[in-house]
Amino acid sequence: MLIKLILLFTLIPLVELALLIEVGSRIGIGATLAIVIATGVLGAVLAKSQGLAILHRIRNEISTGQLPADALFDGALILAGGLLLLTPGLLTDALGFSCLIPFSRRGIKDWLRRKIQLRLELRRGHFPGEKE
Repeated sequence: MLIKLILLFTLIPLVELALLIEVGSRIGIGATLAIVIATGVLGAVLAKSQGLAILHRIRNEISTGQLPADALFDGALILAGGLLLLTPGLLTDALGFSCLIPFSRRGIKDWLRRKIQLRLELRRGHFPGEKE
């Protein structure tokens, strides 16, 4: 786990920096900075609107006596997407927008659910596809 974290906090920023330098050399520093700023502003607006929509959905589900598990999952992905958009970089921006846009967030959510389910099954000693 430590190695994964080290790679996450060193490799991703290095790739982002190299990508920003390359894009900056092709389209100019001003345009590159404008893209970084625009994605940050657009991401903040989108995160706010999506976050408020999820809060409304959570309130509605709780008021009808439902457990808002799906909405909480969406809320976590929206938070993660907003945080990714705050970091300067093009790859993190793309992933951040993917977490904020409902259509692509659904795919990420399904993938994460499968990963969590697999971990839970392995922890319990069950293996995928195994009959109980």
